[in-house]
Amino acid sequence: MTRDRRLPLPVVVTTLLLSLLTASLALLLRAGAHGTGFLAGYAGAWAVFAAAAVALRRVPRRHVVPLVLAGAVAVTATGLVAAPRTSTDSYRYAWDGRVQASGVSPYDHAPADPALAGLRDDWLFPRAAVCERDGATLASLGDGRCTRINRPAVHTIYPPVAEGWFLLVHALSPEGVRHKGLQAGSAVLALAVSGVLLGVLRRRGDPRRAALWAWCPAVPVEAVDNAHVDVLAVLLSVGALALVARRRHVTGGVLLGLAVAAKLLPALLLPGALSGIRRARTVTAVTLTAAATVVLTYLPYVLLSDGSVLGYLSGYVREEGYDDAGAGGRYALLRLVLPDAWAPPVAMLVIVAVSAAVWWRGDPERPWHGALSTTGATFLLLTPGYSWYALLLVALVALDGRWEWLGVALAGAVAYLAGPVIGAIGTTAAYGAAGGLVVALWWTRRRRSVGRRPTGVEPRSVSAPTR
Repeated sequence: MTRDRRLPLPVVVTTLLLSLLTASLALLLRAGAHGTGFLAGYAGAWAVFAAAAVALRRVPRRHVVPLVLAGAVAVTATGLVAAPRTSTDSYRYAWDGRVQASGVSPYDHAPADPALAGLRDDWLFPRAAVCERDGATLASLGDGRCTRINRPAVHTIYPPVAEGWFLLVHALSPEGVRHKGLQAGSAVLALAVSGVLLGVLRRRGDPRRAALWAWCPAVPVEAVDNAHVDVLAVLLSVGALALVARRRHVTGGVLLGLAVAAKLLPALLLPGALSGIRRARTVTAVTLTAAATVVLTYLPYVLLSDGSVLGYLSGYVREEGYDDAGAGGRYALLRLVLPDAWAPPVAMLVIVAVSAAVWWRGDPERPWHGALSTTGATFLLLTPGYSWYALLLVALVALDGRWEWLGVALAGAVAYLAGPVIGAIGTTAAYGAAGGLVVALWWTRRRRSVGRRPTGVEPRSVSAPTR
């Protein structure tokens, strides 16, 4: 009897869609489009990604892990085909790594400071001819020279674990590699996230969900091509939540502290990490360990630096309008119904309320469920203008499976890439549509859950047992 070795049709269809996704992303990044032109191609890639994720649902389970891994490698690799397309942040990373390698604290001098002129090269600080030709995309230093580094007159904003990553990449990169060292390192981190997600979801859930990270267009564009350090924070965050779910609270707290010290955004995960935990000793184990880790990572830089290790953080908060809603596009949804001055405190109150509910009523076996709720709610309340922040959200979606939150990540891309064209109205509409989808799916699931409950049976509390 001859065994049929043909691949199941769903595997073939999913493979074809992955091939189309890979090709479209590579062409998009190589084409060099900007703004709304890039957004159009990016939206097309998201549509193919959605089709591939749906097709994966019909793939037999034995084929899922190899297919997700192969797709992760192919999709991630597309981020290596071109120089950074939509962000210049990685040039600051390269500079900070170079400064540290010279024995100087990255927090003490801005890139424009003449004290570090000896570290400049023609890549990060092009000659006058290049400045004249490409002046619109470069920052002027006021002396006929320019730089690829954004905000060259301000000190770095990045926390210590991020700075350690920049130094490591600089030390391991061959001379003259330029942006490729950071991109290659970020690709390794992105694939590591895919591997950790598969490991977690094979034990707790459906490994198909790992594709929501591994195949998401945001990963090759933001994590690899633009080499944003957020991907390091994502890897540490996913690891922290996985450890907490296994009741390894101290090591989970350490990883969470490292994630916060890589990019401050993972601090939003703390309520999720504490989901359903009522025992004071356990709460302390997570929170104090995380806080101590953050302090210890800052300590070497505090000792090395002459000035503040917070860098441009406060200036960034003001620049982005987080302290004054009327100064930017933040709090866009709240400002539809509230005066501008009310938006920041109301946003803070809602975030605190959601965090408290997640901690008190959350499921300790699924800390990522509460973490997604707090992080997603914060995004909808603050409506950030930078698309790479949502990399953390994408990873949480993969862990939890509530795919509708991906709309918030796409709304961030609309705000960043098309904001100058569509203005505040367009950005508000994008986040409004994303929030509407989240609410609609939540309401639908809630009604279905109530409808399945036997008549006369009181609803059970969702509170988790004390741990």
